Amino acid sequence: MGKELEFYGKSHSPDIRMLHDMDEVVHDQQWLRSQENIELYYMYRDLSADENDHKKIVENSLRYDVTIIPPAMLGDEYVKTAGHYHPAVEGHNISYAELYQVLEGKATYLLQKAENGKVVDVIVCEATAGDLVLVPPDYGHITINASQETLKMANWVCRDFSSLYEPIKKLSGGAYYLLKDGFIKNPDYPSVPEIRYEKPHDYPEANLFCGTDMYVMVKEIEKLDFLVHPQDHPEIFGRMTSV
Repeated sequence: MGKELEFYGKSHSPDIRMLHDMDEVVHDQQWLRSQENIELYYMYRDLSADENDHKKIVENSLRYDVTIIPPAMLGDEYVKTAGHYHPAVEGHNISYAELYQVLEGKATYLLQKAENGKVVDVIVCEATAGDLVLVPPDYGHITINASQETLKMANWVCRDFSSLYEPIKKLSGGAYYLLKDGFIKNPDYPSVPEIRYEKPHDYPEANLFCGTDMYVMVKEIEKLDFLVHPQDHPEIFGRMTSV
């Protein structure tokens, strides 16, 4: 696969996630120790169709990215992203959200919420091309490609913070690993709730609908304010967080 991404006629080079960038979070450590440092997936950050779009995106504190994850096995585990949480919005007891859309292939999103160092909710959402998956505030998240196809996905996210990788690294990955035979609990977590399965949703409050390319939101970018000021938009997060 070529590493350059064509986006609206412009070519973009990726940040590359290597296997040994993932050493702390891979389930099959015996397999890992025998492996060379191969490329796993590709991240194309801060994309835009043209300078006018980019100016509008930046002025609204947003960023549009694309990630490409070819199919692979990490020993006994399906290939996945490293996983991260988002920090809290300054002055508020709520973290930033993130919006994903599958462009090609299939994705399994693992979302987990921690309170006082304990995971209290785990959501799995399986998505195919066109589907939207919203990561609510306070949920860490990992994307898994459990298919034989290349996964290509996009995300909208606030550009004003850095993601937090350490909380997932220090516990050897997410609360669950996805192996060929299904999910297994990560024994490094003191307790893990059972998985809740959710389906992708439309978000009509923000004019977001599965099957519609979410990049077009640049034309009404104010509707993505829930990614920058989640404290002002509790109504949009209820579908995924209601237990």
